[in-house]
Amino acid sequence: MLLALLATTLLQTTPAAPDWEAEGRAALDARMSVEAKKGPAKNVILFIGDGMDGTTITAARIYQGQQRGETGEENVLTFESLPHTALSKTYNTDHQTPDSAGTATAILSGRKTRSGVINVDQTVPRGDCEAALGGGLETIADFAAGTGRRVGVVTTARLTHATPASLYASSADRDWESDADMPKSADACTDIARQLLERAPGLNLDVAMGGGRSNFLPAEARDPEYEKRRGGRADGRNLIEAWQESGGEFVFDDKGLRKLDTSDDAPVLGLFEPSHMAYEADRQDGSHDPSLAEMTRFAIEKLSRSDDGYFLLVEAGRIDHAHHAGNAARALQDTVELDAAVEAAIESAGLEDTLIMVTADHGHTLALQGYPRRGNPILGLVMEDDEGAETPVPAADGKPYTTLSYANGPGTLMLPDVDGGRPVLTEEEVEDVDFKQQSLIPAPSESHGGQDVIVFADGPGSWLVGGVLEQNVLYYVMEHALGAPESASDTR
Repeated sequence: MLLALLATTLLQTTPAAPDWEAEGRAALDARMSVEAKKGPAKNVILFIGDGMDGTTITAARIYQGQQRGETGEENVLTFESLPHTALSKTYNTDHQTPDSAGTATAILSGRKTRSGVINVDQTVPRGDCEAALGGGLETIADFAAGTGRRVGVVTTARLTHATPASLYASSADRDWESDADMPKSADACTDIARQLLERAPGLNLDVAMGGGRSNFLPAEARDPEYEKRRGGRADGRNLIEAWQESGGEFVFDDKGLRKLDTSDDAPVLGLFEPSHMAYEADRQDGSHDPSLAEMTRFAIEKLSRSDDGYFLLVEAGRIDHAHHAGNAARALQDTVELDAAVEAAIESAGLEDTLIMVTADHGHTLALQGYPRRGNPILGLVMEDDEGAETPVPAADGKPYTTLSYANGPGTLMLPDVDGGRPVLTEEEVEDVDFKQQSLIPAPSESHGGQDVIVFADGPGSWLVGGVLEQNVLYYVMEHALGAPESASDTR
């Protein structure tokens, strides 16, 4: 009801005409005042919005503005104000449209590789344990730790999922998150969860927070939050107990996180769900998960105790999952929460000695379409351009359609048993948080997109972000900011 009222208000409001010349000149002045910060960075914070392509950013910008009662198009996300931008080419070495394991490996190790593998080079076939033995790539976590810096990672996905795992693990298969996920032929390899505790750089992490408790608990162990849930490991290891026995702190909910003392030297493991953490929309509806912004603030405060600086990876992992489900509402809300985390980082760490980069690992097939009028609810139906009109624009089949849709996915209308074509959608229906946007090609899960993604940056070293870059170049920007030699012949 509230969404419907907001939609009507937005549609009936004509924004005041801005002084385009004054705004244009002000923007030019701002660009001319940007200085190239070429000194070394004490800290680097990398934000990855999993699946956060340009269309997602545009839609989230409008969504955020409309949540404040604005028309939305004029809104600016916090990370969009970072002055240095580039496009990043996301393909894997074997796929035109990539997966998150290959893209995260490119960003965090500086090497492009195959789809589905983590921190091994492109000669390793997916699932080939023997080929991967001894061939793990060094990551930005290794480099940062080697300079005396602290290292942390926070994510809303499982901590063992492809993107966060690419900071600290290597694996011939991204799905080998626990031993129970591995075939007999992979007995010589170590699952991703164990690598976090047993191998550098994982065992050197000062902060590691996200979901995925089941991968750290044996099958007979009861989950600390859900009485009927059990662990998922087949080897009997309780990795949470092992973490605590080695001197680390463990928390499983927001209350536990808030009780921790960031001045304590003990490393922190936060596992807030058996699998992925709650979507932001659902977290606000009674979950005991901390927000991404809260985890980011905690991590920065704890890591900042080091005089030598730190590297922090922050992933909004569930943007991707909402897109795969064809559910734009949750994807946009999680993007807005990522923006809140960026704002928290700028407030907490500043930009004088901290390089902040915001990017995506890959895109999706979300489209923003039609000719919706100014202020049209981004999750709503495309409406007539006449002021005050509340008549949806009909498509060629005479039925209304939404501003957002997907090229493929579970919201498909191309199934043999669909009689009569598209349903007649209502504004109330399409603005429900559970609504799945219509899609053209049938697929049980919407796919990734192969388009370039945007990189935003500010702070020392950010001036190197510009043009169209291979995705792996982002590693070298971060490495340079952390003090790597300028000559390529002097590096690894």
